[in-house]
Amino acid sequence: MKLPELRIGNLKPAIPIMQGGMAVRISTASLAAAVANEGGIGIIAASGMSPQELREEIRQARALSSGIIGINIMYAVTAFAEIFKTALQEGIDLVVSGAGFSRDMFAWGKEANVPVVPIVSTVKLAKISEKLGAQAVVVEGKEAGGHLGTDCSVLEIVPEVKESVRIPVIAAGGIVEGRDMVRAIKSGADGVQIGTRFAASEESNAAANLKEVYIRAGKEDIVLIDSPVGLPGRAIRNAFSERIAAGEVFSPAKCNKCLKSCKGNFCIMKALKNAQQGNLEEGLVFAGEFVDKIKKLMSVKEIIRTLLQEVEVSI
Repeated sequence: MKLPELRIGNLKPAIPIMQGGMAVRISTASLAAAVANEGGIGIIAASGMSPQELREEIRQARALSSGIIGINIMYAVTAFAEIFKTALQEGIDLVVSGAGFSRDMFAWGKEANVPVVPIVSTVKLAKISEKLGAQAVVVEGKEAGGHLGTDCSVLEIVPEVKESVRIPVIAAGGIVEGRDMVRAIKSGADGVQIGTRFAASEESNAAANLKEVYIRAGKEDIVLIDSPVGLPGRAIRNAFSERIAAGEVFSPAKCNKCLKSCKGNFCIMKALKNAQQGNLEEGLVFAGEFVDKIKKLMSVKEIIRTLLQEVEVSI
């Protein structure tokens, strides 16, 4: 199967693959640069980073790659505007934003001539995004890892969005293998966003034991948790997720007010950081619905080469 050509503003990646922005600190410079070097769009997960940390990550990614580098930032974080503008100051190629919606971000992107790509799960939000100036949308289905905005499959939503907007549509959620890419593209997508498969890569900034969790997880290990952000989140079952399900409250002794609005049932940033650092007893492991398809640790080069080979032989 021939892959479509993906254009986002003036950006034209060699392959229509965007790497998901996985926070906290799973998607950093090394992963983003590796994906960009293979012709895709590399993404730094900015949520949970300080402005200075983000500056350093962007500069490191630039030093490692001349490809397309973007950031992903959750609208739900308190420092959204500061982080967004820091990335623009550093000359980022594009900004992807999810977990909420901001009209201002399109004006900021237009002023800096940087494409803004919101993550949406409905036709309504996709149409609003286009009207406000989005140069593409990531359409995320229920199969995705992390925070979810729908209980519908990405393969149901993409055709509806594609008929409703003229900007590129990037499918996200449950894309692990080449056949998943083919299904997404046949449904109308101009490109795909892949997260969990890259989390279990050599270049991912996840701790070694966290990468093992991704590789060993089965279908029965996938759960939905109640996130402080106010959205359900898809994760891998562990001791921490079981305690969340039991209604235990982990309110921190000192709150850093990292979210604009927080339910307070636990600190999402701390839980994700714990997992990234390998503290799995106190860590939340976000992952996509089809993590069980991941069988081994691979380099980004191997992952993309395998994906493209699988696409080529798919009918």
